[in-house]
Amino acid sequence: MQNKIQEALAEIKRGSLEIIDEAKLISCLKNYFENGKNWLVKSGFDPTATDIHFGHTVLLNKIAQMQKFGGIAQFLIGDFTARIGDPTGKTQTRKVLSREDVLKNAETYKEQVFKILDPAKTRVVFNSEWLNDLGSAGLISLAMELSVARMLERDDFEKRYKSGASIAIAEFLYPLLQGYDSVVLESDIEVGGSDQKFNMLMGRQLQNRYKKSEQAVLTMPLLEGLDGVQKMSKSLGNYIGVNEDANTQFAKILSVSDDQMWRWFELLSSKTLGEIAELKTAHPKAAKETLAIELVSRYHGAMAAQNAKEEFDRVHKNNEIPSDIEEFEFSGAIWIGKAFVEAKLVNSTSELSRMIQSRSVKINGALAGDFKAELVAGEYIAQVGKRKFAKIKVI
Repeated sequence: MQNKIQEALAEIKRGSLEIIDEAKLISCLKNYFENGKNWLVKSGFDPTATDIHFGHTVLLNKIAQMQKFGGIAQFLIGDFTARIGDPTGKTQTRKVLSREDVLKNAETYKEQVFKILDPAKTRVVFNSEWLNDLGSAGLISLAMELSVARMLERDDFEKRYKSGASIAIAEFLYPLLQGYDSVVLESDIEVGGSDQKFNMLMGRQLQNRYKKSEQAVLTMPLLEGLDGVQKMSKSLGNYIGVNEDANTQFAKILSVSDDQMWRWFELLSSKTLGEIAELKTAHPKAAKETLAIELVSRYHGAMAAQNAKEEFDRVHKNNEIPSDIEEFEFSGAIWIGKAFVEAKLVNSTSELSRMIQSRSVKINGALAGDFKAELVAGEYIAQVGKRKFAKIKVI
């Protein structure tokens, strides 16, 4: 029994940065293995966008691991707190979202998370269910729990205060409301990114204040994006979206460095530590393909993953053209810059100029060297980098 607990603890700790109150986690595992009693794992997501990327799934993968050892996931959709906006890491007050936008985004989150979490061991909850009823008296009571001086100790608030940037009073309420979520849900452990530590500790403080058992806290690192440097972000363009097509996901995964690949195995793969250790004895390229097949299969199925591998090999190993490239038709001669932007091969003409200069643009297999060139009547296979293709037809 002790071995089972230690093995489960090792899997749960894998990739984590810090566990606060490890004794509580061990107690939960012991109770499960000895008495079959489940325990509650909370993680909150504010639906501020319509989809999620691999960076978001670091937490979901950790929760999925916990589900194997008795954890019942409390997947909290912050439909109330999303309208305030988490101030963590922000240099200015977030734009307020409408309730309609929040609910629309929340529906897409529900669809995507069950590609990772076990639905039978997951409870989807919305914090508007209790925060709407908190009322002004309850809100004032919560606000009494924390001083302004303590709040300004937070690095992001301190920087904004010293720089004279605006801080909305509502943003001070955010950690308190997130903490109150833990009180209502009676969570045993909360999982979040390293940047959420302050907010999660607030949950422990408020649970103690309301005479509840204090939750343990597990923090996870922020996943670096495809550049291997900055955290994964849609705004930086270094992300892989959960809803991106199988071919795109496969190619992007294979583009990461070997060092980054092992970090992704640690944070994103469902393989055990022993299985990963065995993979490290193989060639890195084979291991990377294994990772790509696992992750693409998770979101699109095994057949789609295998097809994506075959397509990647066909295009990148044999220098062939993809079989399903999109076609764009134009009437009359068109400037290459306008054609490439409208064909969604680049975001701007300045980007195209940079790509031409770096010898990364091909037309019908030949390097493009003239940024001012026009495409006259005919059909063209346009390529930017290794992965972007389009068929351009000029009539």
